Amino acid sequence: MTQPPPTVLVVEDDLALRATIVESLEASGFAAAQASDAADAIERLQGFAYDGLVVDLKLPDADGMTVLDEALARYPLIRAVVITGFGGVEEAVTAIRRGAVDFLIKPFQLSQLSRVLRTGLEQLRLREENASLKAQLHERFRFDNVIGRHRSVQTLFSTLELVAPMNSTVLIQGETGTGKELVARTIHHNSPRAEQRFVAFNAAAIPEPLAEAELFGHVKGAFTGAVADRRGKFEAADGGTLFLDEIGDMSLKTQAKVLRVLQEQTLEAVGGNQRIKVDTRVLAATNKDLQAEIRAGQFREDLYFRLNVIPIFVPPLRDRQEDIPLLADHFMAEFAREYGRRVKNFDASARAVLQQYPWPGNVRELRNVTERLVIMVPGDRISSTDLSFLEPSGLTRLQPVSEPSSERLTLHEARDRFERDLILRTLAEQQGNMSRTADVLGVERSNLYRKMKAFGIAPSRRGEEEAETV
Repeated sequence: MTQPPPTVLVVEDDLALRATIVESLEASGFAAAQASDAADAIERLQGFAYDGLVVDLKLPDADGMTVLDEALARYPLIRAVVITGFGGVEEAVTAIRRGAVDFLIKPFQLSQLSRVLRTGLEQLRLREENASLKAQLHERFRFDNVIGRHRSVQTLFSTLELVAPMNSTVLIQGETGTGKELVARTIHHNSPRAEQRFVAFNAAAIPEPLAEAELFGHVKGAFTGAVADRRGKFEAADGGTLFLDEIGDMSLKTQAKVLRVLQEQTLEAVGGNQRIKVDTRVLAATNKDLQAEIRAGQFREDLYFRLNVIPIFVPPLRDRQEDIPLLADHFMAEFAREYGRRVKNFDASARAVLQQYPWPGNVRELRNVTERLVIMVPGDRISSTDLSFLEPSGLTRLQPVSEPSSERLTLHEARDRFERDLILRTLAEQQGNMSRTADVLGVERSNLYRKMKAFGIAPSRRGEEEAETV
């Protein structure tokens, strides 16, 4: 099947320039939509997921940064280019910091704009391919990311071994943060479909007007902004596996269409009139009680029975306390390797705190806490004192920058200590992301690197894609 052209929204109030940009982009193989102001652009972004965005910094009704922020909030992977006839270095830095891939000063060469967008989309494609290959290499024919000795985890492990080779639908239930997507990926990578794509769709993260188009695709002209045909998730996962996350948040209308695809193995794109055959295995997940949702009229009973061919329950972390030290050690080794540091050991008091804490965020929260400890604890041993930010209620609180001390410091030493602690804490809050940390601290990224080097803080070497663990 021919790959549809990448779509771009051009937001420019100068009619002649906008038409010229659109004509140039379409000649370069893009499908372009137009908006004359911020209000028009935001309305179009609410109805369509564009691959790229070209936005003028000065618009008649708002700053172009408003459109940029709205686009990136809805579609974090959109490739955005800011253009202006008035900007300079400061505006360019601001645009890049807020997520644009480039900043062009008018007049610019139209070929340069096409090249910037094409490069940005190609980099995104390569990143997604690399992440997919890494996930396959890491997970294929392996169950060793499912860690635990508790009988519930052993039952889960046995079920995965039985389910993976089959072609049936699976309903994965469990609280947020328990690792439901990891379970789905493990099933896929140990199935006969492992060589094909694993495609994830989060029903809670997609606005309802976009959900149908994202799942089933659409034809050109189906609705405002549909400037080209686009395949949906079902087609993208043809031959492979589609993971429908948070399916309990899907609307009844979309549920009905999903049920039809599951029953007939065919679909119809939004605005289309042709039936498209697909061979897609569906794995669904939810943190809701679907039977209660059925009684409340919020979920279709027939879809529930169609999905629940094989039910899998992922237990919350608080119900498998004996596994908490195993997971903490696993994460500690992982983050020590990624940050280039020695493994820190949890002493008996720290292990007791970890096992007594209720972990409302489950395995995901334990993972984040362990990363924070790797960054912020200076020694090789972690005690209960280092975990004082964990409240018995399940809430966390920030530690003070430094504990009161009777040690006499010079003003210079006190300032350095404060800066070092602030950098460490902000790095932990931003999960090691250097760009976001620099932005929060209000410094250039290069300056942040110099400060970290001076304070002996090693930057994270981890990639953008995180491996999960149950």
